[in-house]
Amino acid sequence: MAALSNKKIAILSENGFEQSELIEPKNALQEAGATVHVISPQKDTIKAWDKDHWGIEVKVDKLLTDTNPEDYDGLFIPGGVMNPDTMRKNEDCVNFAKAFMESGKPVAAICHGPQLLIETGELKGKNMTSYPSIKTDLINAGVNWEDSEVVVDKGLVTSRSPKDIPAFNTKMIEEFAEGKHNRHIL
Repeated sequence: MAALSNKKIAILSENGFEQSELIEPKNALQEAGATVHVISPQKDTIKAWDKDHWGIEVKVDKLLTDTNPEDYDGLFIPGGVMNPDTMRKNEDCVNFAKAFMESGKPVAAICHGPQLLIETGELKGKNMTSYPSIKTDLINAGVNWEDSEVVVDKGLVTSRSPKDIPAFNTKMIEEFAEGKHNRHIL
């Protein structure tokens, strides 16, 4: 039986996600047996950014306003510069991510993806990494930031960039398989 055969995972994204940072983790989750839904404030499709130009379109499985975080076992947030910057300004995106953080369900975010998590107010004291340009933002949110390919803190998985995807995918699948963590006990 696959590690995630009984798990339902939400991928929260907007237009401008980094193509490899959504596609490769999504494929890894599906190969591990998870049911995966791309959830977005956008209807029908969202468009990727592929290094230095627009990339592919990805089908949106569920409209964010029609989706309940309680229906999912874990949340994955891809990076890209535009994607998390757009989502952090959207109260529905922030509240969706916050529900996972508050419940102790595993959350994985790569590159600039942690920008959305800053807005949840749930990062103080967490050990995380990210793309270096948002290091100060995370530190200002109370994060213990480190420059590592993947950092795991009680179900919260973060990585720096596309080069870290293999390690990120491995840890994300492990944490999603473990399930809920109690993040609020010191």
